[in-house]
Amino acid sequence: MSVYGMMRTGASGMTAQSDRLSTVADNVANASTVGYKAASTEFTSLLIDSTPTGYASGGVETEVRYGISKQGTLSFTSSVYDLAINGGGFMLVSDPAGKVSLSRAGAFVPNSDGNLVNSAGFQLMGYPVVDGVSEAVVANGTAGLVSVNVAQAGLDAVATTKGQFAANVPAEAAAVPAASLPSANATTSAYSGRSSIVVYGNLGEQKQLDVYFAKSATPGEWEVSVYDSSARAPAGGFPYGIPALSTTTLVFDANGQLGGASPTSLDIPVPGGATMTLDLSGTAQLASDYSVLKVNTNGNGPSNVTAVQISSDGTVSETYSNGTTHAKYRIPLANVVSPDKLIPRTGNIYDPSLESGDLRIGLAKSSGLGKITSGALENSTVDIARELTDMIEAQRNYTANSKVFQTGAELLETLVNLKR
Repeated sequence: MSVYGMMRTGASGMTAQSDRLSTVADNVANASTVGYKAASTEFTSLLIDSTPTGYASGGVETEVRYGISKQGTLSFTSSVYDLAINGGGFMLVSDPAGKVSLSRAGAFVPNSDGNLVNSAGFQLMGYPVVDGVSEAVVANGTAGLVSVNVAQAGLDAVATTKGQFAANVPAEAAAVPAASLPSANATTSAYSGRSSIVVYGNLGEQKQLDVYFAKSATPGEWEVSVYDSSARAPAGGFPYGIPALSTTTLVFDANGQLGGASPTSLDIPVPGGATMTLDLSGTAQLASDYSVLKVNTNGNGPSNVTAVQISSDGTVSETYSNGTTHAKYRIPLANVVSPDKLIPRTGNIYDPSLESGDLRIGLAKSSGLGKITSGALENSTVDIARELTDMIEAQRNYTANSKVFQTGAELLETLVNLKR
């Protein structure tokens, strides 16, 4: 063994322990950082081929590892915008330049524009929801993502575009002559069932539509006619001042269910609004009285946003003063094959690497991804007691390696003094 080799080995050991102390220092400093994942220093021996007559000392190499896949405990807060992931996956966040990264630091607050940003200034990304349907998830890329905005500015009115109406029409009802069907708009029309539904126009004005069911002369066929309630006679009912807004004929099979050739919906031009598609697929013809089984429509009148809710599947919904709730965004989660091989960046974010595998994006609570918990934050995974123990051990090992270096230096001095 050469004296110089022994000194280099001692220096290698001191460098390795210094790296370990550096990770300990980072961990202790970030013990209270939301979503921080503890780092550790792993050691690998570095050997040099020896000869039968002598031993050549090697050294030690270090590799810093991040326990990114380790789940931190959750602490609950009073802010609905604080988000934690319980399970696998990462939220997608964007820096001011538009670069999208991964993060589990979910301490979000609205900025001056209403965009949700975390303590490092990264904006939360999601898919917009239009008419209750979110943009399709791009499984391997970030296309379609936008900043989640919760600005509550002014009044909001949404025109009715779709609805659902299901009823039971009495199978034993008498048939109505063609001239007396509601669609004929006769002075007096016969019908077996009538209901009214509330819809909304483009300006949020409330409209009322009258829905009539009348059994036609053909067995199993029922006419459905929809009128603008504001055009009916002062006493109510027929005659209406304008024709039916829309009419269709439902055809029931022997079991009282809609047949395969029967229409299942009705397009209705709402006065002063949009065309509403009314789903009638739940309607049946059974031996019972006329009754409404289900009715609902979208849209709302002018109202303020009173609350924002974020569900466990990542749906961001706004509740209005009139009691209606509408989904605005869907927050996706992303993951990679080897999360521990992600590249950590400043701001508690991560970027994919060649070793981590490609990015895979999906929705919370699906495909092995965790669920989103609103009003909670994921704590750091740092264990202070363990870090202090590692610190003491690294300090002692550093001192021992320095003794090896010091001994080598003394031996070298002795060797030089032989010349004197």
